[in-house]
Amino acid sequence: MIYEMRTYTIKIGKLNQYIAHFEKVGLPIIQKYGTLVGYWSTDIGELNQVIHIWAYDDLNTRAQKRQELYKDPDWLRDFIPEAMDMLEKQENKILSPAAFSPIQ
Repeated sequence: MIYEMRTYTIKIGKLNQYIAHFEKVGLPIIQKYGTLVGYWSTDIGELNQVIHIWAYDDLNTRAQKRQELYKDPDWLRDFIPEAMDMLEKQENKILSPAAFSPIQ
């Protein structure tokens, strides 16, 4: 199992709007392609960020599922245009659990 941590910095004043858009529109679509482990927003440190972690069997599965998502007409039409207008930047990391990690 691998985990992908995605950190998005949202434009100032748009955080609640972005989270609502993701919950209502994005999440029902993207859940067809990955397993959401957790979703958070920041309150201390760098602000206006959302951090979400997704689980995949392996890197090949992740690549395949992301390709399928990028072709999904609902994702491209209903989520991406509004979401992209609210983003400042994004960062993705692949996390591999240690043998003793409670989450495998």
